[in-house]
Amino acid sequence: MPRNRHRFQTPPPADPIAAARDSSLALRLNIGFFLRQLSVFVVMDLLLVGLATAGIFLYAENRCADVVDMVNVRGVPSEDALAWMEASDYTITRLDREPEGHSAASSWLPTSWPETWEGLRSWNLSSYYTIEMPNDGQPYAITVDLSGIFTGLYWAGVVILICQGLSLITNLFRSGRSIQKVLRPIQDLAAAAARLNSMAHMSRREIESLAGELDKIDAAHLDSRIDLPPTQKELRSLAQSINQLMDRVNQAYSAQMRFVSDASHELRTPIAVIQGYAALLDRWGKTDPEALQESIDAIRGEAASMERLVEQLLFLARGDNDSQPVKMETIDLTDLAGEVLREEEMIHPERIFLPRWGEDPVSIYADPGLIKQVLRILMDNSLKYSPPQGRIYLRVREGGDNARITVQDEGMGISPEGIPHIFERFYRTDQSRDRKTGGTGLGLSIAKWIVERHGGWFEVVSRPEVGTRITVVLPVCQKEERVS
Repeated sequence: MPRNRHRFQTPPPADPIAAARDSSLALRLNIGFFLRQLSVFVVMDLLLVGLATAGIFLYAENRCADVVDMVNVRGVPSEDALAWMEASDYTITRLDREPEGHSAASSWLPTSWPETWEGLRSWNLSSYYTIEMPNDGQPYAITVDLSGIFTGLYWAGVVILICQGLSLITNLFRSGRSIQKVLRPIQDLAAAAARLNSMAHMSRREIESLAGELDKIDAAHLDSRIDLPPTQKELRSLAQSINQLMDRVNQAYSAQMRFVSDASHELRTPIAVIQGYAALLDRWGKTDPEALQESIDAIRGEAASMERLVEQLLFLARGDNDSQPVKMETIDLTDLAGEVLREEEMIHPERIFLPRWGEDPVSIYADPGLIKQVLRILMDNSLKYSPPQGRIYLRVREGGDNARITVQDEGMGISPEGIPHIFERFYRTDQSRDRKTGGTGLGLSIAKWIVERHGGWFEVVSRPEVGTRITVVLPVCQKEERVS
C-alpha cells in the first residue's frame, strides 16, 4: 500500500474555518464599508437638497423683486396683459382683498430686495412661488412658475441617485474582493493551524515545510500587484508571531527528539553491559567465583547508574510539567554551603577544598533541599573535571539584593563555543570522558531549572586548561522577611 503523505495545501472553500471567516469578519467589513459609503451619499444628498431648496427660494425672490421694480415704474398691468404674461414664467394679478400668506422678516432678505420685504408669501416649490404686495391699498399678487426648474432638478436628482446606487453595488463587490485579498493571510494561517492541529504526528521535514509556508504568509506578500499600506501592520505582526511560534515549536520538537535520542543512548549502554555480564554468568559464572563477583559488581554499578539517570529524567519531567514540589523557607546560605562542604570533605578526603565566607548569615528564601542539590551538582562537576591535585573553591557572599555562591576549580575548563551549551540536556564538554566520569549530562540542566525556579541565574567564566568558575546568583531576603 502507498504511504500516506501530508500535503500542505490551502483547504477548499467549504473548509469550516474559511466559512466562519467569510460569515464573520469579511461580512462585517463589507457591511461596514457599505454603510460608510451609504452615509456619505446620504449626507451629500441632504446637502444637495438643501442647496437646491435655497437656490429655488433665491431664484423666486430675485424674480419677484424684478417684477416689483417693474410694477413700481409702470404700475399694475391690466387684465389684457395677462395673455402675454402667461408666456413668461410669472403672472401679476390684481387682488380685491387684503394680502394673505406668510410674512418674512427682512433680516434674511438680501439688501437688493427691499421692495418685497412687506409682501406675504405662499409657495409650493414644485409648482409656484407667490408674493402678495399691499401696494398702498391696491394689492396685487406675483406668482412665479417653478415647475420647469423643479422638473430639471428632479431628474438631475434621479440621475444622481441612480449613479450612487450603481456605485454602491459596484463598490460592494469591489470591496469584497479587496477584503478577500486582505484576509488571505489570516485564512492561510488558520488553515495551517488547522492542519497542524489535525495531524497526530509530524516529522521534522514536515515541520520545516510548514514553517517555510508560514514564513511566506506575511503582510508584505498579500498581492504582488498591491503595495502594502502602513495600516496593514497588524497582519504583518500576526504573521511574524506565527512564524516565531513555529520556530519555537520546531526548536522544542528538535530538543524533544534529541532528548529522547540521548536518553535512549544513555540507557542503551548500561543495558548492554548488564546483558553482556548476564551472558557471561550464563556461560562461565556459575562455576567461576571471580567471574561471578565481577559480574555482580558490574551489574550493581550499572543498575545504580540507571537509577540515577531515571531519577534525573523524572525530575526534569516533573519540572517541565510544573509538578515538581518546591517548599520555600528562609535559610542561611552559609550554613547550607558548610553542610555540603563537610559532606564532600568526608567523601573525598584526598581533595583540597578552600571555603570562603563571612560570619554574618546570608539569608535567602528558597527550598533548602533543591539549593543543596545545586551545590552538590556544581561540586561534583568540579571534582570530576579537575585533576586530583586541583583545588576546589567554594565562596558565599552577599552583594546588594543578591546572594552569590561560587564554585571554582582548576580543571580542564570549557571552550568558549561550549559555554552556551553546558546547560543543555545530555551535553558534555568532553565526550571522550563521559563513561569515565560517570556523568549523565543532566546535572547542570537540573541546576538551571532549580535556580530559575528561585528567580536566579548563572554566571560562567572558564578558560581551557585553567579552570571553570560558576556562580549562582539568588535574591536575598529583605530585612522584614528575615525578622518574620
